[in-house]
Amino acid sequence: MKIHNVILAASLALAGFGTAALAQQQAAPAVFQLWPNGAPGSEKHHGEAEKLVDGAYPVNIHDPSLTVVRADPRHANGAAVVVVPGGGHRILVFQNEGIAAAKNLNRIGVTAFVLKYRLARDDSSGALPGYTIEGDAAGDLRRALRWVRAHAAEYGVDPHRVGVMGFSAGGELVSLVADNPEPAGPNTAASKRDAVDQQSARPDFQVLIYPGPLGSPAKAVNNAPPAFIAAGSKDKCCMPPAIGLYQQLTAAGVSAELHLYAETDHAFNVGQRGERVSIQHWPDRLSDWLADGGWLVPHNGQAPQGVPAP
Repeated sequence: MKIHNVILAASLALAGFGTAALAQQQAAPAVFQLWPNGAPGSEKHHGEAEKLVDGAYPVNIHDPSLTVVRADPRHANGAAVVVVPGGGHRILVFQNEGIAAAKNLNRIGVTAFVLKYRLARDDSSGALPGYTIEGDAAGDLRRALRWVRAHAAEYGVDPHRVGVMGFSAGGELVSLVADNPEPAGPNTAASKRDAVDQQSARPDFQVLIYPGPLGSPAKAVNNAPPAFIAAGSKDKCCMPPAIGLYQQLTAAGVSAELHLYAETDHAFNVGQRGERVSIQHWPDRLSDWLADGGWLVPHNGQAPQGVPAP
């Protein structure tokens, strides 16, 4: 009887160890550098360590990366979203506007890729790093979209259902990439840098949450992807850009949905800040919009009806 108890205890301990190991593995998502040999223009800083401001907000980012937060395979539907945190291009609100948003997308079967991009206004080291929003940060987002498509098969992702979701400054980057033609440069040349750059950088749909003031007005070209936009009605910074972008997109014939929340200011994240029920449930409105657009349903490699392929 004692031997049986010892064996049972050992078995339970091993099972507990396996569960703990699995939980630890799940708690540490994979991280991939977008340019393993150094980002264009940042090669001299390649390998330089990132820093944290106030123990939470990454800065000193010279090697842009994606953190993969996979949906449970039992209900993953093949849709993917590159999540772009905000932070005024000075810091990254990586947890509340990155990882938390990714996990929220996971619950509806979407695999998320959280982007760390180069910060044009990062003065944490005493001087600006010399990066630009339109060039380096937006270029990092384009590379991220290409990277996801290049690795789509590895993550069970449909390359025709890759969207992008940005908060505040991240929303500004979303609009720069999704609503404007790609500027001439290495990625638009006939001979591109590598296999990743052969992929399209146009998102299939875009989600802009209290998007920051646009450094370059969106041209709202007819090829812009469908848009979901949300902001607070008291957000003096980012409510006007949200309305303006919505008007530009709809005037160009692009499908767009706009939500303005009463008595709400900036940075409500994925609803965990503030007590208003409507704010707590805005991710549900996004889920509805994604479902209505057909983005949560496999389409056998084809874009949903009425939506141009990338």
